[in-house]
Amino acid sequence: MPPQPRPATAGPSPRLRELRDTVRAVLGLDDDTAVIIRQFTYTEPGHPPLETVVSVLPMDGEAHRWTLHRPADRITERDLRAALLHHRPNRPEPCCRPAV
Repeated sequence: MPPQPRPATAGPSPRLRELRDTVRAVLGLDDDTAVIIRQFTYTEPGHPPLETVVSVLPMDGEAHRWTLHRPADRITERDLRAALLHHRPNRPEPCCRPAV
């Protein structure tokens, strides 16, 4: 029997793709700038159960990260505009750890 594709290799969900495109439009990013949107689940007290992290990684320049304390499916364009344009981004961790 041929190997079955893993669910993780199916690519980003349509909603995450939509949010990524909105981030690109709001910030006026070029195609050489990576935009990564990830949703994290937490079980520790004091954390929201789901949060969404937006990372912008330009080819030349400084990387930026914003954390929205809600699930990706509840984030609107207005939420993104408020976070991206009115709040200073978090500095990325020196390693590839999720935002907390």
